[in-house]
Amino acid sequence: MKTVKEVSKLTGVSVRALHHYDTIGLLKPTQVTEAGYRLYDDTAVEKLYMILLFKELGLQLQQIADILHAPDYDRNSCLEKQINLMQERAQKLQDRIALAKGMLTVGVNYMDFEGFDPKKVDDYSAQAKALYGKTDAYKEFSQKSAGRTKEQEKDLGAQVMDFFAKLGKMRPCDPGCEEAQAWAKELQAFFTANYYTCTPQILSSLAESYAGGGSMTENIDKVGGTGTGAFAKEVIDIYIQKIK
Repeated sequence: MKTVKEVSKLTGVSVRALHHYDTIGLLKPTQVTEAGYRLYDDTAVEKLYMILLFKELGLQLQQIADILHAPDYDRNSCLEKQINLMQERAQKLQDRIALAKGMLTVGVNYMDFEGFDPKKVDDYSAQAKALYGKTDAYKEFSQKSAGRTKEQEKDLGAQVMDFFAKLGKMRPCDPGCEEAQAWAKELQAFFTANYYTCTPQILSSLAESYAGGGSMTENIDKVGGTGTGAFAKEVIDIYIQKIK
């Protein structure tokens, strides 16, 4: 048995919150001593972890109580659903990270938004500006993109994807081969000429997003073949080491 303080320390849930859970019937202590101390066994602690997982998914306490107290409640089934939901959330977060990196380096108008809610694109753009708007790269990008037509934007976006189609045709050559390294140098020069000064640090960040999964990797692999995103990272990693 664990005391309320021990459970609080173990799980990070405040003593006050544990008392509240008891009051509303969400999580009752296993035993209350004659002196009024709440004690929790392993089953109660496990139930608390279930509550925390549900809260992480955004459920309200009453919703959690309804699930846990339902006649057909099944622990394993709930865990499986939670795992699936958290995996979906993790994938969406990875997409957001890739999108943010892409907007920093390519700009929102050049991205392929397949897999994203179109209604939220403006929100992502605003968030990116709030995060990166004061950086030199973002300012330079804004200056170079000012006055471009939609057709010009689409053309530049197509040229970016052409780079990966070209890289896909080079495989399975060694990522350190002369042709692949020339490709990385050309890609860096393209970004510098059209978007902002593509430093080794920014190029490295781009490489991470190319191989990081999510829609960016999927779109690259569509034009260059499966594994092109990961291959691009290998090529760029070697290129950066050579120019340092």
